[in-house]
Amino acid sequence: MKILILGGYGVFGGRLVRLLSDCPDLTMLIAGRNSSKAEAFCNQMSGAAKFVPLALDRANIADALARQRPELVVDASGPFQSYGAERYRVIEACIDAKVDYLDFADGADFVFGIDRYDDAARAAGIFALSGVSSFPVLTAAVLREFAKDVEVRHVEGGIAPSPFAGVGLNVMRAVVGYAGAPVKLLRDGEMAHGVGLGESRRYTIAVPGRVPLRNLRFSLVDVPDLQVIPPVFPGLQSIWMGAGPVPEILHRALNLLARARYRFRLPSLVPVAPLFYRVLNALKFGEHRGGMYVKVDGERDGMPVARSWHLLAEGDDGPYIPSMAIEAIVRKLLRGERPMPGARAATATLELSDYAELFAGRDIHMGFREDEFDAPLYRCILGDAFENLPPEVRALHDSKARRTWRGEAKVTPGTSLLAKIARRLIGAPSHTGEVPVSVTFDPTAQGEKWTRDFGGQAFRSHQLEGKGRDARLLVERFGPVAVSLALVVEGEKLHLVPRRWSIFGCPMPRSLLPKGGSYEAERDGLFVLDVEIAVPVIGRIVAYRGTLSPA
Repeated sequence: MKILILGGYGVFGGRLVRLLSDCPDLTMLIAGRNSSKAEAFCNQMSGAAKFVPLALDRANIADALARQRPELVVDASGPFQSYGAERYRVIEACIDAKVDYLDFADGADFVFGIDRYDDAARAAGIFALSGVSSFPVLTAAVLREFAKDVEVRHVEGGIAPSPFAGVGLNVMRAVVGYAGAPVKLLRDGEMAHGVGLGESRRYTIAVPGRVPLRNLRFSLVDVPDLQVIPPVFPGLQSIWMGAGPVPEILHRALNLLARARYRFRLPSLVPVAPLFYRVLNALKFGEHRGGMYVKVDGERDGMPVARSWHLLAEGDDGPYIPSMAIEAIVRKLLRGERPMPGARAATATLELSDYAELFAGRDIHMGFREDEFDAPLYRCILGDAFENLPPEVRALHDSKARRTWRGEAKVTPGTSLLAKIARRLIGAPSHTGEVPVSVTFDPTAQGEKWTRDFGGQAFRSHQLEGKGRDARLLVERFGPVAVSLALVVEGEKLHLVPRRWSIFGCPMPRSLLPKGGSYEAERDGLFVLDVEIAVPVIGRIVAYRGTLSPA
């Protein structure tokens, strides 16, 4: 099978080539205007596939199809928003040559308008699918999963790329091109307009049982979902899609420019795209993690319901997700599975199970959440992952009643002067060695008060569900100190991972974030606690390990 990839050495095209490099039956024509870049890219590639550089301007696509005779064309160039009057030139050439076509188009108008070629594509016996990427293919797959038991009324979603993902110049041109411009979207049941990158919301992407992303700012983006999703779900009343790039200071600067352009009717911001491109790719710091979310409000059996789907991608795996939809289609083609002929948006091309197959073996995780407003604290935060906890750990946390558990623990306090001062500040125990221990849980309007008694010495804290920037985290307050913890399920253990902290409500530096390998587990039918509270510079403040059972 021979594939011609326009923009094959670019960001998305290059990632697609790498994903398919293990296919011995593939010949990939790496096409672009710069022949030296195409040759350099092919020279550094390895794998079972064959890589052939090709100098090609998209204006000459018809001649290239006649000469090269590929079975499939993939347009990974863009920006699709600026293709001009002949923006469907490649699709028209593919129909004339009877060559299948796929693209990465992120322009809503471009993807929405492709169905004008449906009859011609059917007559030619080919498929022409547009928008074959996370937006809208993955979004639509998630919404179909929701729609199995929920009448979807309102949709909100967003994508948060890793700061190390790298952004192509054409992508940046597309983004700043609609910054401050009207963006078509569905609101209150009617088509309306928002302000591109001028409307923002905050959200925390949190796969159940995994360390969530930090609470991020998302701003409205002009993606195909806004136009191609509403016709698929007739009962839909609103849809909003955003992007959450970091660092946030640069994100907010783009927000300000977008609002200024909209308010004062300024010209397009495309001339500043190279500047944003250089700055964004230079400011690579923070966690190498990315994610995506889709949130719906709707009805089930006449009752309101709120559900959300979350995706987390660690390290270098995340940047490949937008290219995986085309990877999946190509692999299906190699197995003899073809999409139906016709020209259309790619919303119905893949299911969530297809993505699960693509994610297997990679550090990519996804899961669902359903808001349970009256559930116990840990069940609210962990969502579906709560059921994966050992029985005794579930039993301790799966109640909103007052209760006491008793057992024994070994206490090991820190010995430095600073450790002693810190213990006194938070009320931690100072005993040494084995002592009887009891923990009493008192429900409150916001969470639970924990009173730990170590041989007659009380150690108190207040646990509650985080809000705002602490969303999806467990916030535990020890006197004036508040620590925001991620609840992470790994194997048979529930780990408590510090993410943020404050003293007297003032956020403290992450470099001084409390450390320690605290977890809960089960052993021989008993609840096991292993807690260490330590801080950089001070070191260990206190550690205690032991077992508990219901009183």
